[in-house]
Amino acid sequence: MSPSRLLFLLAAANAVALVLLPAAGAEEDEFGYIPGTPRGPENWGSLKPEWATCGGGRMQSPINLRLPDLTLAPRLGYLNYTYHQNSNASVVNRGHDIQVRFDGDAGGLVINGTAYRLRQLHWHTPSEHAVDGRRYDMELHMVHVDARSQAAVVGVLYTVGSRDEFLHKLEPYIIEIANQKGKEKMVNGGVDPNVAKGQDTVYYRYMGSLTTPPCTEGVIWTVVSKVHTVSLSQLALLKEAVVDGNENNTRPLQEVNRRSIALFLPLTLLNT
Repeated sequence: MSPSRLLFLLAAANAVALVLLPAAGAEEDEFGYIPGTPRGPENWGSLKPEWATCGGGRMQSPINLRLPDLTLAPRLGYLNYTYHQNSNASVVNRGHDIQVRFDGDAGGLVINGTAYRLRQLHWHTPSEHAVDGRRYDMELHMVHVDARSQAAVVGVLYTVGSRDEFLHKLEPYIIEIANQKGKEKMVNGGVDPNVAKGQDTVYYRYMGSLTTPPCTEGVIWTVVSKVHTVSLSQLALLKEAVVDGNENNTRPLQEVNRRSIALFLPLTLLNT
């Protein structure tokens, strides 16, 4: 084969490859948060057969935690959790949110005698759950899983104010992976989930679902009553770090459908 013929074939092959390769940034997220778009929340249930629960489920999350729907449940007891102070973790940009993934045993909590291990945590801006119709500026989800892969999630609400110390330690890592879907960085020295959870004892409890596809139901939700604070710059960082279109990564409120919503108050508070 002549050199000129070989060069022609190589050039043709390169041209075909350029046509077949996706353009930079052209990859589309599997789901999105912008209402009225093909991949918006109202369409999640029809995007994939395995996501049908997002559209037809009767125990979906998040919900509005309304005072008239609450039942006092002092017998639920204090949250029984034990987290490890220096847990190995990586900060991951999932495109639709920023996640802290625990790469070992970070501890966990016990609910009704069942142990749930902490697997990951992530943030939503603004909050997904509402309290008496009010949505807050941010919500942290601490995702736990038991031996049967059943989930229990602790939700923590935030309003703009003083900086959040847990998030403050992670800021350099979030900056490094900002706007880079799939990028991750290991946290030097690990993280302390106890700082994220805080020490509040009052909480809401109900049965719901994951708030992203596949919207699996049977999730035990614990939403901490005390509202924490996050600085305006920290909130802006989380919004800027995700892929465009996910700055407001909050699912619309779902119907309660007569579900029981419990409020745990210690007996000492009930008797005062």
